[in-house]
Parts: sequence; structure tokens; C-alpha cells
Amino acid sequence: MRKVVLGLGISLDGYIARPDGAVDFLFMPKDYSMGPFFATVDEAIMGRKTYEVGLKLGGGLRSPSRRWRCTFSLTRMPQETRRRSPSSTNPRKLSLRSFGKRSGKNIWLMGGGELARDFLKDDLVDELYIGIVPVLIRRRHPALPSGFPQREFTLLENKTFSKGMIALKYARTRKKPKRKM
Repeated sequence: MRKVVLGLGISLDGYIARPDGAVDFLFMPKDYSMGPFFATVDEAIMGRKTYEVGLKLGGGLRSPSRRWRCTFSLTRMPQETRRRSPSSTNPRKLSLRSFGKRSGKNIWLMGGGELARDFLKDDLVDELYIGIVPVLIRRRHPALPSGFPQREFTLLENKTFSKGMIALKYARTRKKPKRKM
């Protein structure tokens, strides 16, 4: 079964961008590669703001390697004010309608704390893949804004790289329903 993996690069204090939206503090040490992660996904879901930042950086709906594609860009903007046509579907409907029926690799939930919060609120995140860089940002764009109930995760992997970067991988711990006798 396909998993939704929240994959983020964050500062040591839990932020995904500087107050002005810049992500220049996120770096890739020479001994680290996103290749193994990219090999596990073939679709991505991103928020409208992340999608627009990707377009400005030269990205778009496909990865450079063409191994995965951005199937959905979600937004809260009313239809009449959108410049493109991102979906305003809520995460639960999107997940049940689209991803539950398709075969393929995992789905990368990328960028945007609000989007992450909505997926966590609806308990749709199966794994976390977080790269932590040793920089303190202090404010504005938290990776995980408040507004979702407590969720339990189990550590699957913990790797340390040069320049102090750490990569963590967690799996969602869900209690199995009790069988009635």
C-alpha cells in the first residue's frame, strides 16, 4: 500500500523558511543525497505557496529526473482568485479519491506547514522524513504549525552527515482496533 511521506528540510528550531520565505539555509552536505528518498516516491503533493516557489526556482510539475510528478497543488484560495488551477480539495477527500486507488510508489507530501498540519489533522501521514540543519531561524514559517491532535511515531532511521546535518525517518504508530468477541 502506498504511504504518504512528509519530507521536509528544517532548521534546528523547526522552521522551513526564513521570515521572507528564503530557504537558503537548507544545504546538502557532500556525503548526503536525496537519491535514496526519491527512489521511494513517484508523486508529490504540495501547497500552492511551495508550488509557486518551485516555479520561481525553475521547478515545476516534474522532478528533474522525471521519476516523480506533482499530481496536486492544494490551496485555500477561492476559485475566482486563482492564477493557476490548483485543487481546493481537502486532504482526506484527495487521499481517498485519488491515491487510495492507484498503484505506485510512496507519495511525497512536500513543503508548507499548513499543508502538513491538515494532513496530520486528518491522520493521513504514514512516515516522516526530516533533514535537520544546524541553523536557528527563530520565527515565521514553522514546519509543523499547531492545530492537530497528538500523533505517535516510531523511529526507523537516524543518520548523521557532515556539517552537522541529521536525517530522521519515522513511521506512524497506529493502534490496531480491538476485535469484538
